[in-house]
Amino acid sequence: MKYLRILSLLIVVIVIQSCSSSTKNNVPVVGFIDAFEDATISQAKTGFIDALKKNGFSEEQKTVVIKYNNAQGSIPTLTQMVNQFVAEKVDLLATSTTLATVAAIQKTKTIPIFQMVSPTPDRMKVTDAAGKAPANLYGTMEELNYIDTSFAIIPQLLKPKGAQLTIGMIYNQSEPQSADALQRIQGLAAKLNVKIIALPLNSSADAQLVTQALLNKGIDAFFANPDNTVFAAFETIQKSCDQKNVPIFTSEAGLVQRGAVAAFGADIYQWGYQSGLQAAQYLKTHKTDGIKLEMVKIRKRVYNPTVAKKYNITIPAGFEAVK
Repeated sequence: MKYLRILSLLIVVIVIQSCSSSTKNNVPVVGFIDAFEDATISQAKTGFIDALKKNGFSEEQKTVVIKYNNAQGSIPTLTQMVNQFVAEKVDLLATSTTLATVAAIQKTKTIPIFQMVSPTPDRMKVTDAAGKAPANLYGTMEELNYIDTSFAIIPQLLKPKGAQLTIGMIYNQSEPQSADALQRIQGLAAKLNVKIIALPLNSSADAQLVTQALLNKGIDAFFANPDNTVFAAFETIQKSCDQKNVPIFTSEAGLVQRGAVAAFGADIYQWGYQSGLQAAQYLKTHKTDGIKLEMVKIRKRVYNPTVAKKYNITIPAGFEAVK
């Protein structure tokens, strides 16, 4: 009789586990990969999750499981994280910033990837010989045209200390979007009679040293281009620039909240939200029909009133003050 009771209990446990496992298997799993920790970039994750919630996929309601990993800027860790999600066969991958997107593309050709805070496939150098993007790549991308507007405003707002307006930049040679942005800006600067002094930076740990070197060259302003290293080291860059009374301009709206003067660029939260809408559509049907890479839709002209006042810069109409 005792053994029958034990056997009955075991059967109950097995049934409960089976039901639990079945329930869990019916809940879609999202593998979210952030390449590094950053206050601005993290807004994309918030937007992505909000878009899922609005479409019925909520962790609180247990209608989705979101497994989040942050590589903290480590490439080996990033690779390991992607491999883990691929091995787990998550329903989709969400990737924030170029490094995360490229790592995912390199590791899977079947799991749908929904990118955000990442450029076009050709700028990431992930297209095939025919110029086509990976078939499993979706989400939202950005091009370089918006940088022109962000950069062109600087000579309108600043007077040079010397004969020619001089703007300093930091770029990461290993990041395609950073090198491409520098090349584009150099071409635009020549047309605007602006001198560019650019120094390479491979690690945010060197940000203070490289920024100081730029400031010692007598720059009139610093331009923070779309570069993950610049994002990660922004507070360090800002502190050095403030000490030398050099304003920072940028093409990234999120950096204005952190101390840049003004920007015309994508709203990072909305960037993530837009990719999240695509991901939600896929989770509803597990089909990619009608889903494709889109250009980011919402860009903003924003300025920081406190910083503008500090540098006595008058912002033109059409720019929205950040809160």
